[in-house]
Amino acid sequence: MQRLSIQCLNVALLALIFIGIPAATRGQWGNWQISAAAQSQRLMFWGLALAAAGNAAAALGLIKSRKERKLCGEWAAAFVALLLVQYAFHRGYVNFDWLKQSLVWLQKHFP
Repeated sequence: MQRLSIQCLNVALLALIFIGIPAATRGQWGNWQISAAAQSQRLMFWGLALAAAGNAAAALGLIKSRKERKLCGEWAAAFVALLLVQYAFHRGYVNFDWLKQSLVWLQKHFP
């Protein structure tokens, strides 16, 4: 039962970070975007960092069972990996232009 609650909590955190934060920080008036993208990125960064830290703390001492500690460690590693990808994207080390071009190509050829 504890494994299920760990999984549900982490999936809810992912949804909150990647769906809830952008939706809450996006401000639009007509076709104009009036909110700062930096605020959304900063909130996502800190959300991922806190989720990774919480899972790491649970894996290192809060949970007694070996299987649950391993699960929390895996989730902490996943959140750290997402944090690194977001950092690399924000700094310009990684871009997704290839994905945009592929989707545009698909849209042209398969209307």
